[in-house]
Amino acid sequence: MFQTVVFPVVYGFVIFMAGMKVMEAALGKWAGPLLSAFLQKATASPLKGLLFSTGITAVLQSSTAVTVITMGLVNAGLLTYERTLGIILGSNIGTCLTTELIGLQIGRIALPLLTVSLIVWAAAVFFSESSPPGIRRIQHLMMPVQFLSLAIAGFALVMLGIRVMQKIGPALEQSGLFSWFLDRAADSVWWGIAAGAVLTALMHSSAAVIGLAIALASSGTLPVDVGIAIVLGANVGTCVTAVLASIGSSASGRFVAWTHVVLNVGGALVFMPLIPQLHWAIAAITGSEGAQIAHAQTLFNVISSLAALPLCYLPIWKKAAHA
Repeated sequence: MFQTVVFPVVYGFVIFMAGMKVMEAALGKWAGPLLSAFLQKATASPLKGLLFSTGITAVLQSSTAVTVITMGLVNAGLLTYERTLGIILGSNIGTCLTTELIGLQIGRIALPLLTVSLIVWAAAVFFSESSPPGIRRIQHLMMPVQFLSLAIAGFALVMLGIRVMQKIGPALEQSGLFSWFLDRAADSVWWGIAAGAVLTALMHSSAAVIGLAIALASSGTLPVDVGIAIVLGANVGTCVTAVLASIGSSASGRFVAWTHVVLNVGGALVFMPLIPQLHWAIAAITGSEGAQIAHAQTLFNVISSLAALPLCYLPIWKKAAHA
């Protein structure tokens, strides 16, 4: 059991999280100044805030990071919480990029992609430090190239980690414990939601949990319906980090965190009885079980955010912002 299940999960998860952190750090260095420069203009309306946040979350690859950054800006008085509503909605959409890419099952090119990106990064470091003749004109481009190549290397590690975790499928299928869990999940969707929420709260990464669900579904071990329930639970569990970050925050900062909670929990409760319909819709798009779970994550977040967007235009938020 250790060699066939525990070790691949731990080893694959370590690679996955290392890749996520490298990708977040590299893209954060590259996109951080853009975030500060365009923030006020980009949040002029809830729709603009949603579009801006979708893009910046897709770049930073962490809805939690964007939510925590937003709380910090509100606490510093740089944003009113009226302007944060669109950001919160968009952050949930932008984070779907990772799971959609995982769902494409492009892990087969992970090692070549990692090799090429590291070679490009090493070349950019060399040219930025040695400044050989003919390179000085474009030397200012070397730093962005370093960050982007490291981000691609991080993404390759994410794909590699998923490939390693996929190897536990056959062993889990023979495990009595996993069969017991699937039986409980078949009786009640709450088991799947609880599993997704608890695992995400512990790992502080919904992408990691959904990535594992995609890996298991792709190997035929996890039914898609249970995988969708895990997706709903993961979107609830991802709120824990923001709530923890709100401790000791201002009233406006707590508002940002709890708005994130209300959106994700409310969306999960609305979608919970619609899991069969959601499964039918995504099965019409693709026959790949892993891709179906990735599409379920995207549909859930897009529909939830767009449904809540009109509420952001209610006059009560302007009054609250000036209270």
